[in-house]
Amino acid sequence: MPALSNTYFVLTGGPGSGKTTLLECLRAQGMSVMPEAGRAIIQAQSAIDGPAVPWGDRALYAELMLSWELRAYAAAAGLPGPILFDRGLPDIVGYLTLEGLAVPAHIRRAARDYRYNATVFIAPPWREIFHQDAERRQDFKTAELTYEAMLRVYTGLGYRMLELPRAPIQDRADFVSAHITALMGA
Repeated sequence: MPALSNTYFVLTGGPGSGKTTLLECLRAQGMSVMPEAGRAIIQAQSAIDGPAVPWGDRALYAELMLSWELRAYAAAAGLPGPILFDRGLPDIVGYLTLEGLAVPAHIRRAARDYRYNATVFIAPPWREIFHQDAERRQDFKTAELTYEAMLRVYTGLGYRMLELPRAPIQDRADFVSAHITALMGA
């Protein structure tokens, strides 16, 4: 079983809540960031007309996310800490649950055993910044349901959820940086 990594921080939440923009801002400020699996998988699968997309074979899509997240978890060990993850392994459990699909035991085990810092940042649904694109086809209601699913999954795994403020990007970045600094010093 992998050890707990206090230097691995997750940013989760529903689609269109500003996670990727925030992470790009933090990356520009020098923080190590592991990108989101979902968007990259959708782009790759779409390029080859592959089936592993949320509007196709959702279970296969989840398996590819699992593979991506396990690889990201291992790759992060070589980066200077702290490291921010655009979603984590528990997000896969939340996704499958939200889709009404069974969560295989190996995915539950990965979410349970591969631990991140006990504090997880969660971006709340925010209608003013929400938008859809080629990879983000979900509507705002789905964004709200995803947020709620992530709250349940992460808290069920013993994480403490810290909601981001609905504020300008630099304020959000300062919020995350200040909390990580405080948590790393603790």
